[in-house]
Amino acid sequence: MAVEAENGNKQNGREIVLGRNVHTTCLEVTEPEANDEFTGDKEAYMASVLARYRKNLMERTQHHLGYPYNLDFDYGALGQLQHFSINNLGDPFIESNYGVHSRQFEVGVLDWFARLWEIEKSEYWGYITNCGTEGNLHGILVGREVFPDGILYASRDSHYSVFKAARMYRMDCVKVDCLVSGEIDCADFKVKLLANKDKPAIINVNIGTTVKGAVDDLDLVIQTLEESGFSQDRFYIHCDGALFGLMMPFVKRAPKVTFQKPIGSVSVSGHKFMGCPMPCGVQLTRMKHINVLSSNVEYLASRDATIMGSRNGHAPIFLWYTLNRKGYKGFQKEVQKCLRNAYYLKDRLRDAGH
Repeated sequence: MAVEAENGNKQNGREIVLGRNVHTTCLEVTEPEANDEFTGDKEAYMASVLARYRKNLMERTQHHLGYPYNLDFDYGALGQLQHFSINNLGDPFIESNYGVHSRQFEVGVLDWFARLWEIEKSEYWGYITNCGTEGNLHGILVGREVFPDGILYASRDSHYSVFKAARMYRMDCVKVDCLVSGEIDCADFKVKLLANKDKPAIINVNIGTTVKGAVDDLDLVIQTLEESGFSQDRFYIHCDGALFGLMMPFVKRAPKVTFQKPIGSVSVSGHKFMGCPMPCGVQLTRMKHINVLSSNVEYLASRDATIMGSRNGHAPIFLWYTLNRKGYKGFQKEVQKCLRNAYYLKDRLRDAGH
């Protein structure tokens, strides 16, 4: 069974042509002149380019609509750390011989999310990823290593990185239909589970889809698995919380994502609701699963179970900083503000006849 064909090259009937459509506007890299250090022409040129770019960023940021980023942040206090090359190579929980790292900040952030998602320190493993996609790649990889012959199930509205993972790992992948709301159709899910009862199930559960913001019903997914004859030792659930993974815990009566339920991993983006100015994310899984991935790295005198090698050592500091400044109450206030804004926009659009 191969991964089903995607509509990656077409969107709403408009064909996307692969090419280099920004090549004509690129900023060329030129060699310094021999006398540049005396004339200062090169420095002046670069300063003018950066000034124009900053002006462009300010203008574009003022009209930044439709992308789920929290732009209300100020990390001026962390500017002093940009003079250091900070690299979190390897396992966050195992010291390596690379001394310029921020593991102490990284583990602090991971512990915070472990409390949020209700798993004991001794029972989880995780790391700060370079983006939300890496969280999905890692979560699905853990599922594949736990169940090498498992089939990946994901709703058609799942993020494209889920289907990218299926291609990368050469996994059998079944796309499940969605309801009008965008969440997974568990009736169709059950039909497809029953058609493959002889193989374990690896499921991607969306905590906020990219286009509709749909949240899959985790409890119903688990119930559907059980009704289809899949015991907990025959399925692995990865929760893609890139969009709403940090918002849902602060929404009243919202579906709860917790390791108290039989899930295998959860990932969330750090550059969306948290407001980190650089792409990053958080990935947590159960400690019992990670040994199948971990391997010794001799030159680091450490172990590694991450996807990438070198990892951004600045990102954990930014996340640690914002978690300390805002805390649970701060995020709760921001969630309430987002909901008020959403209701306000809906009412204004309705009043305008949309």
